[in-house]
Amino acid sequence: MESEKKELIKEILEWIYCIIIAIVLALIVRYYVGTPTVVQMASMKPTFEEGDRLILNRLAITFKSDFKRGEVITFEAPSSEYKSAAQVNQNNPVAKYEFEPSNIFKKFTYYVLDIGKKSYIKRVIGLPGEHVQIDNGNVYINGVLLNEEYLQEGVKTTNSLFTNFTVPEGYLFVMGDNRGGSMDSREFGCIPISKVESKVCLRFYPFNKFGTDW
Repeated sequence: MESEKKELIKEILEWIYCIIIAIVLALIVRYYVGTPTVVQMASMKPTFEEGDRLILNRLAITFKSDFKRGEVITFEAPSSEYKSAAQVNQNNPVAKYEFEPSNIFKKFTYYVLDIGKKSYIKRVIGLPGEHVQIDNGNVYINGVLLNEEYLQEGVKTTNSLFTNFTVPEGYLFVMGDNRGGSMDSREFGCIPISKVESKVCLRFYPFNKFGTDW
């Protein structure tokens, strides 16, 4: 009887160890390699619709690969927004990140489990060191008109708070393809590369839109 109890306890412990290992491996893959996600915002329409299922590539962030104009990324949303043009400094066009979890446990739940964290999905428009100007519905990079074939015909880029500036080193200027319905760097400024979470690498649903063409 005693041996049967020991054997049962041993079996239960083995199952617990397996479950813990599986959870740890899943978290490692999710945080450092990649993870599926569901589009929940309309800011990238018509490129990505609400309900689209995507695969996010985190390896690009883990190994600190370079960013290219036109790539679609996800990043931690800024903690606050600029309320008016009077608060904006075109010489320092950076987003505000004022929230920081207070201890290791909260950092784990916030950064690894994404509990309480809000993320945005946008397209990379301006790279570090580039001059960005939004004028008359168009975007200019270093004085050259940007050809944005991914936008629907007739879509104009409306001016907002940040319209004529140089992207600081270590930052990206991002916008949604739904220019009339996107909260993006025009309002909150350039985002730190350190706040980028992933690059979008695949849409796997709906099946008729399966692929990487965007």
